[in-house]
Order: sequence, then structure tokens, then C-alpha cells
Amino acid sequence: MVRFFLGFIFAVFMAAPAVQAQEDVVWVQIEAQPSLNEAQIATRRYAATLADVNGFSLGRGWYAIALGPYRRDEAERVLQVYRAEGVIARDSYIAESRDYQQQFWPIGANLLAQPTVPAVPIPDSPPVVSLDSAPEPVPTPAPADETPSEARASESRLTRDERADVQVAMAWAGVYDGAIDAAFGQGTRAAMARWQTQNGFDTTGILTTRQRAELLRQYNAVFDGLGLEILRDNATGIAMELPTAVVTFERYEPPFAHFNAVGEIEARVLLISQEGDRGTLAGLYDIMQTLEIVPETGLRSLEGDSFTLIGEGTQKISQTRVWLRDGEIKGFTLIWPAGDEARRTRLVGRMQDSFTWLPGTLDPTEGAGAQDIDLISGLEIRKPKQSRSGFYVDAGGAVLTTAEAVESCGRITIDESYEADVVLSDAALGVAILRPRMALAPLRIATFQESTPRLLSDVAVAGYSYGGLLGAPTLTFGQLSELQGLNGEPHLKRLALAALDGDAGGPVLDVGGAVLGMLLAHAQDGRSLPDDVSFSATNGALQEVLTRGGITPRTTSALDRISPEALTDRAGDMTVLVSCWD
Repeated sequence: MVRFFLGFIFAVFMAAPAVQAQEDVVWVQIEAQPSLNEAQIATRRYAATLADVNGFSLGRGWYAIALGPYRRDEAERVLQVYRAEGVIARDSYIAESRDYQQQFWPIGANLLAQPTVPAVPIPDSPPVVSLDSAPEPVPTPAPADETPSEARASESRLTRDERADVQVAMAWAGVYDGAIDAAFGQGTRAAMARWQTQNGFDTTGILTTRQRAELLRQYNAVFDGLGLEILRDNATGIAMELPTAVVTFERYEPPFAHFNAVGEIEARVLLISQEGDRGTLAGLYDIMQTLEIVPETGLRSLEGDSFTLIGEGTQKISQTRVWLRDGEIKGFTLIWPAGDEARRTRLVGRMQDSFTWLPGTLDPTEGAGAQDIDLISGLEIRKPKQSRSGFYVDAGGAVLTTAEAVESCGRITIDESYEADVVLSDAALGVAILRPRMALAPLRIATFQESTPRLLSDVAVAGYSYGGLLGAPTLTFGQLSELQGLNGEPHLKRLALAALDGDAGGPVLDVGGAVLGMLLAHAQDGRSLPDDVSFSATNGALQEVLTRGGITPRTTSALDRISPEALTDRAGDMTVLVSCWD
């Protein structure tokens, strides 16, 4: 009977008056499914008995099965006959091409690229329809949209998630401010009525199937131009929706697959894939927080078999979701420009909802690039603006360092782990006191030498000469040249010692491990010094600064001599890395 009616419909078309050569394309949507796999199964089932079956993505993880393409009058007759025969659901409706995204059925087809459909040509002689076999004349088509009772019936077939989606979309449209509880009560009905009024529909408080589709289309318009498509990456064992108009695959550098920006939007995506256990997961969690792509402000959460990282910077925001399952660690990172939160948060939700595990993980030898101390798997490590040295001066972890080290910093850290604040800065002397935000327990606190050292006596400076690259302070040995500065400054000592920039702020020690002063920046009064000339602030000046900062310095008058090894250990216990971050 179905094929008979189709033959009749096309016979009527052949006999119809001539129309313009081309008209707008429409479709008869007959079903929607919440996953691509279910949609493919349904599409094949319909294609076995019906002509013109197509499958399209609707967005937000939904997929439509539609008949077409048709002219509108053709579509109305197909809808009328198929509804009457019970071949398609009563809530089937006429849709437009703009309602659809990527076509997935038939494979390789792209009918959305054809904005119009040609009219059926009129033959020289109209076909003859046998009266013996012809059905009763088709009545005038009913309006394509549903009546309120039909709308309620179609509404009753919605899943809980679908009902919640309607509320979410209405909240986004600004007509609903209630709970997302999937219950269509009085508040939801009032919101539906407001939306209908705003969009030129009859105000019934009950959304028809077509109206719900339009509401969701408006809600998903934020994704226009992103080219959302399901990408299946067998190398990483991940399938998920990606904004293919914004990012494209560039390379593998385990455990990451890099997708970099291709348009005006400065976005990036990482697919994360490796074998491992909870220890591996925790290590990845720690390492990723050191990367430049993960700004330091934002949510950090490690919970058993998953973690979340959100980095919120002034220029970009990144969000990472990673899971551990059956010895495999997989996830993704989205880096998106700051200031586009509505689209970013919606996009992250789409990506997470579509995330699918495929067999296997990324081969650790796949596409391995050149090694670089500043890179991890092709990603730049976050680095401070500058790093200098400092040393502990009280039992709570207060640190003495140079004023230059902590000037114009957005954030200051001690040993890269503990945030600190400047409690006193003496620009004239070039000295600053830092107080850690959490109390620390130093292994050793500086003891200041009260006895006046002899000229040409041996001294050593402990400092992070290379900005922390070596992971521990080094000792640089030299001699005390003068007890004053070049211009006779009494608060300075001149040293015959070849220090580096990173050593500034480190303690100057005598051979017994007592502190003689603090090394200052290599340039003095805007002038660079010879490589083997350095200056330190004297103990008297340092102790005066500490007293102003509420710290009582420890002192000694004993003149001891310890082994170089013991001196190295003693200096290492009190010396810290001071880092200045944007």
C-alpha cells in the first residue's frame, strides 16, 4: 500500500501545472535519535522500505532521519499520506535545510549543499491513471504543524533528558528561570507561552515538535561556523565532536594529539591518550599544571580515576578532562580565547558528552619530536618572568631577597611551590622581605656574622645561578676585596667573585657558614660591573631592615671553618629560589 500511494503522489505531480524551474528545499523529518549509532540503525531500517531517506546531524549529539529533498507542496503530500498510512510517526513534520548540519546518510552524500530542488518536468502528454486502481482523491493537506492535543501527545514521548534540554534552551532564551527538573509544570508552561509570543507562534503554552526543534536550533546557533563533526582518531583510541572549522590535526607527540587553530579563533585542542594507572594519572595531573597552556588560576580537582583542570588567564582559558579506565588514560584539553564563555562552556559540554573510547592508546613512540628542556610533548612549560635567590631569616619561613627580584610581579613563589607576599621593600638598599602565605619550617635559618671579616678572606655565595634549572643552589667561591662600595658606601662590601644574575639575593657566607651579607644585582647604579666583581649588602644594613620588618635576626661572633662539603650542605638548607610570575 505504501508503494501504491507513492506512485499516486508522483502521478499527481506529473499532472500538476508548471512551476518555476527551482524552489526551496524542505524535508520531512520522521525521527530523531540521541546517538550516531542508533541513528544509523534507524536510517537503514527506513531505507529498506522508503525512498529518499537521509540522515543529518542536529547538533548537541542528536541525529535526524528525514525524507527528501522535496518542494514544499511535495513534502506536505508525502507527510499527509505517510501519516495516514501509519508509515511514519504522527509527530513527523516539515523541516528546512537550516535545521540540519553534517549529512551522515547516504555515505558521501551532501544534499545540504544543494539549496534548491528542480521541479518535476511536465511530459508532452499527461499520464493516464486507471480509475479501477486509483485510490480515493487525497484530501486537502492539513496544516503541517500539530494541534495542541497532538503537541501534548508528542511531548509525552520525550525522554527526561529531552524535557530537560527544552528547559535549558528556554533558560538560555531568557524566558525561564526555574529549576532544570524535566517537569513541565506551571512555570515551564508560562515560559513556553512567552517564547511562542516572542517568536510569532500561537500562544498555547505547549510547544509543538516543530517549535521545539526551532527552540533548540536557536539554542545551538552558538555553534554556527564551528564545523562540529565527530572525529574518529584510531591512533589515540578516541572519537568525539570537534570544531573542525576552528582546529585541525597537526601532529602526535605522546601522550598528546595536537589540533591547532586554522581560522580567526585562537583555539587549540589536545587529545590525551596513554596506558597507565592511578600513579600515572596523578603524574599527568601534576605535569599539566606546569604547562603554559594551563594558566595558574582556576579549578584543580584530582578524584580517584579522573581529574579536571581549568586554567583562567587574561588571554585564554583552558579546560582539561581526563579519565582512567581499564589501564588506559584518555581525555582532552580545549584552549579557547577568554571572553567567549557562553560558547566555550557549551562547546566543552558537547565535546565531553560525545567523548567515546575506542580500542587502544597512542603509541609512545608515535611522532616523537625533537627534545627541548622547555617543552613537554611539544607543549611549552610555564616559566616565571625572572628567578633570583633568597634565604630564610626566621623560623616561619620569611625570606630575604633583592628588591629587583620581586618588582612588578603578579605572583611570587618560594621554591616554585609556596606563594609569598612582600612585607617590606627597601629600594635604596635593594633588599626585600617575603613572607610565605603558609607557614614553612626551614631546615636552617641564616645566622649573621657580627665579627668584622678580614680583607681577602675567603667567601662563598649560595644561589640559583641558572634560575632553578639545576634544582638546587650552587656555591660560587671568591674573596672579600673591600668593606665598602666603589664610592665609599658603608652599607656595601665588594667581592672578587664571578656571580651570575640568578645568584642575586643569595647569602654571602664565611668559611664557617655564617652570613656576611646578601649578594646584590650585578649592575650598580645602572652600570655593569666586570664579571669578577660583585657587591653585597652588609650585615648591619640587613639587620636594620629585618628589625623594621618585625624579625629578630640570629647572630654569632664565632669564627669557624668547616669543610667545603659541610658548607655546601649548610648553604643549601637556607637558600631558596625566588620566582616572579606575571
